[in-house]
Order: sequence, then structure tokens, then C-alpha cells
Amino acid sequence: MKELIRRTPLFVLAAILFGLKTYLVYRFMFGISIDSALQELILILNPLVSAYVIFVISIWLKTNKQGRYLKYSSLLATLVLYVNLLFYRNFTDFITLPVLFQGNNAADLTSSIFTLIHFTDLLLFLDVILIWILSRNPGWPAISAKPQKVAATAVMFLLLAMNVTLAEVERPMLFTRTFDREYLVKNIGLFNYHIYDLTMQTRTQAQRVFADGSEIEKIRNYIAGQKGEESSKAELFGIAEDKNVVLVSVESMQNFVLDKEVNGEEITPFMNDLKENKDTLWFKNFYHQTAQGKTSDSEFLVENSLYPLDRGAVYFTHAQNDYNALPELLNEEGYTTSVFHANNESFWNRDVMYDNIGYDHFYSKEEFDIKEENSFGWGLEDKAFFEQSIPYLKEQEKPFYSKFITLTHHFPFDLPEDKASIDKLETNSTTLNQYVQTARYTDESLKEFMNRMKENGMYEDTMFIFMGDHYGISEFHKGAMSDYLGRDINGYEHIQLQRVPLMIHIPGSGEGKIYEKIAGQIDMKPTILHLLGIEEKRDINFGENMLAEHRKDFIAMRDGSFITEDYIYSKSVCYDKETGEPVELPPEEESPCEPFKEKVKKELEYSDNIIYGDLFRFYDFKD
Repeated sequence: MKELIRRTPLFVLAAILFGLKTYLVYRFMFGISIDSALQELILILNPLVSAYVIFVISIWLKTNKQGRYLKYSSLLATLVLYVNLLFYRNFTDFITLPVLFQGNNAADLTSSIFTLIHFTDLLLFLDVILIWILSRNPGWPAISAKPQKVAATAVMFLLLAMNVTLAEVERPMLFTRTFDREYLVKNIGLFNYHIYDLTMQTRTQAQRVFADGSEIEKIRNYIAGQKGEESSKAELFGIAEDKNVVLVSVESMQNFVLDKEVNGEEITPFMNDLKENKDTLWFKNFYHQTAQGKTSDSEFLVENSLYPLDRGAVYFTHAQNDYNALPELLNEEGYTTSVFHANNESFWNRDVMYDNIGYDHFYSKEEFDIKEENSFGWGLEDKAFFEQSIPYLKEQEKPFYSKFITLTHHFPFDLPEDKASIDKLETNSTTLNQYVQTARYTDESLKEFMNRMKENGMYEDTMFIFMGDHYGISEFHKGAMSDYLGRDINGYEHIQLQRVPLMIHIPGSGEGKIYEKIAGQIDMKPTILHLLGIEEKRDINFGENMLAEHRKDFIAMRDGSFITEDYIYSKSVCYDKETGEPVELPPEEESPCEPFKEKVKKELEYSDNIIYGDLFRFYDFKD
């Protein structure tokens, strides 16, 4: 064994030692979670691959400089690893370039640096010391022949390809669905993650640097030309003035389960009753408009009335932009603003985004009592989540705007048998079969939450908004969905399945009504402000008050699909909204969907320009 080590090239030995050390840091210091054998394999592989890439560069240097490169690169790489560890101990997160430019974060880390350093951290530098000692030994084998150098470099590309392939198998579209830094580190490694972060930051900064704000007025004029009547002229303006606002983002809830039964049992009895309540505004044709950012896209739409990006998540890629977000506006009106979500602060980069757009407090995973008996699936069960949130809610200065994000009704919709109060479906899709059980559980949790609000004296003074955040059943399950719904899932049906619940309950208002007009998440911000009696005349957004009689005549989806009052455009096919059939026209006649295609394209491009160019930094919303 000793002779085998003695004959191993020093760069290989350095890569093995550093890779194993990095794996141990990932596993036991960062505490990266592992959910499968494949994830474990990737977590072992990626630090070894990263280390090999770092140290194989040495073989292309002159022989007398290879040792120097190895000792200094091992020290530098260890310092990068260690600085991330210190940062993680303080923020439970990984360093990003935008974070480095946040002065308050840097100050917080500096002030507590000595409490973050542990004596045992010295062990992380043992391999560095060993490489420094061995690099001084002139007898240690070095690679000097060109064929050996080429072979060693070829191994590097092979290992990188293997790592990326396994990561894509474990998490398809990993690099475009950049929803969580831990997931990136888990799959491609800390060092490749930093390279990726640098690439994304450079690309973003380039687009931002070349922006000059000249497009703002053009966008503003476009929006003014699209919108209908002034908000104050529409019905119910200010009906919820000075009330608290509770917005519940209901994970993965779609309209197709409403009023449906399984073996004689209603799937969502609470929501079925609520939408018919005399104090509830029920928007029957309300569509989610999220893209790859899923829940974070839903939040972004509601808070800013801008479209999400078609790749990645705005929360992750543009969290440092200037916005004129709903929580900021409500803060100016004297509201206390908060978010309740029993998940990690860094998930979807929420800790950074929430701070930027004005939320006063984020009640995350750390502020809930999560135990084995009240946790399953993605974490704290919804009933315990709402129960534990009530004391925090009572402490808040009123009026408050509080957003709740549920977890239980999340893919893959696992529910312990003793928690289920309705039978599963019997289709060829396990996902769809289980979906109805978690939907019922979450429906029950919403009812309990409403009752707790009554018991604690907060019901009458609160406007409740229950909104589905995005789809839960993807197109992958369209065969099972076709069997369950009794109709083929074509492009038309696919778009109609993107309808999610939106119920706005205003106790004591007596203004309950069913709204049939099309609407989307882009419309949430102006609608909430309208109901609270707040006008934002200089705001720039693409949504409209859903209560206005005359509104924009289309709802745009991020992929270019759209819905109008008469037509649905999906996957290059124009469907008649009444019949659900493709519009049949002679070749010489223009499709009735054609005029809307350019409108949708322009609107999405304008929204993208605002985000990519950070254009709001050039605009004065108070003038």
C-alpha cells in the first residue's frame, strides 16, 4: 500500500485527499441532505471531480513548478471551502456574488467571525500541510511526457461529463431550474457552483450595464394604452380598507378537484363551501402564469405584477433588482408585512428577495417546532403549520399583510395513511391517485386555520385570499387525467387545467360574487390594492384590477400561450373557447388568435427588459 501511494502522481494524491475532505464537509458540516443512493453517489463523485480538475492543471506546468502550483492551489481551494463553511454556519447558505455585495451580510459575518471558528477546523488543513511537505520531495513522481498529460486531461473531461450526466439524471434541467443553491452544490460541487454563479452574474451584469432607462417611458405608454378604467372607478374600491390581509399560497392546488368526489366524499369541502359564501369573491377562470420558478414565480407575479422569466427563477437570478413590490407599498401605508413558510430561508433565494422587496419578517423553518410526528413529505404538515403560526400572527402590529405558503400538497403528494381522510383515486398514475388525498388534507387545514382566526379574534378584521400557486399534475400524467376527467387532454384542455383557485373572503361584506371573466396571477397586486383602497397611479405593471368592467383582453402565459374571452392559443393551435375545438378556417383567412400573438410577445419582452435591465432603478415611482 505504501509503495502504491509512493508511485501515485502528486496531483492525483492531492485530488483524492482534497476530494474526500470536501465530501466530509458537505456531508457532516454543511449537512447536505441525501434522499437517494444516486444523490449519495453524486455527492461523493462531484468533490473528487472538482479536485481533479483543479490539480490536473499542474501537469501542464514545468516540472519544477508543479509542486508550487499544487501547494498554493490546495491552500487556496481549502480557504474557499472554509470561507463558505464559516458563511454557512452563520447564514445556512452558500456565498454568491450578489451576497458579497450586500454590506449588511458582510458586516454580520465579520462581527461574529470568532464565534464561527471551531478549534477542530484545523483538521481541514491537514491535507494542505501534507501536500506542502510532499511537494518539497524531488523524488515524488511527476508527469512530464506529453502522451501522459493528454491522457490525464482526457480523464478530466470524462469525469466532468459523468458528473454532469448523473446530475441531469437526478435533476433534469438542473442549470435552468436554479431554484436552490444547496441543490446545485449537491449535484455539481461547490467549486463548479461558484463558476456557474460567476457566469450567471457576468451575463446578468452585462445586460444591466448596457441598459440606460430610455425604454421605461415606452413601456409605461404601452401599459397605459392597454389598461381600462381607473381603479377607483371600479366596484368594491376600498371595501377592505384598514383590514388585515392574509394571503395563503396553496401549494399545487388546481381547480379540477373543486366540487369533485371520491367514493362519495368531496375532495375539497371547505373550498367548495367558501367559494359560494356570501362574503367571498370567487374567480372561476383564474390562471396561474408561472414558469420554471414555480412557487417563487407565483410570489413574484403577485408581488410585482411582472412576468417571470422563461428560464430559471427571478427570485434566484435577479433578487437584487429595484422593484416596486406589494409589501413595499403596503409598508408605506402602515402595514406590517410578513411571510410564513416552514422551509429553509435560502430555498428559492427567499431570504435575499424578501429583504429586498420590503417584507418586515420571514417566519421560516427555524421558527417552527418541527418533529417527526408533525412532519412528512416536504416538511411541517399544514395543520401544525397554521396552528403554530397563530401566536406569531397575534403578535404582529396591525394592520398586517401576511403571506402563508403551504407545503403538504406538494409533489409527490405523499401522505401517511393515518393522516388521510379520503380514498385515493384508482388510475394508472400514482401521482394523481395521491394528489386527491393531500388536496383534502390541505383543504381541512385551511378550514382549521379559518376557525383558529375566529377563536383568536382576528377573523372579522381580516381579508382572506386563498390562491393556488401553480399546477400539481403535469402533462406527463395526461393519460390518467384523460381517464379521470373523461375527455382527451389536448392543448385546449391543458391550458384549462392551469386554472387554480382564487377566493377572496371579506367577512361581513355581503358582496360575494362569482366572476367569470379571465384573470391571472399578474392581476393580483392591483386587485389587492384596489380592495384596500390604495391607488398607485405611477406604478408600472402588466396586471389589472380584476373587478374592473373593462380590462385587457388576454391572459399571457410564459411560453407564449394565451387565453382570451373567446379563444385559447396553445402549442401553435388556436382553439374556440366555447367548443374546445381547433378553429377551422380557409387558408387565406387569418386566424382570430393572430392579433393577440404580437401583443403577448411584446408584453413578455417588455417585462423581460425591465428585469434583465433592472430598469426600475431609472424610474421615480413617487414623482
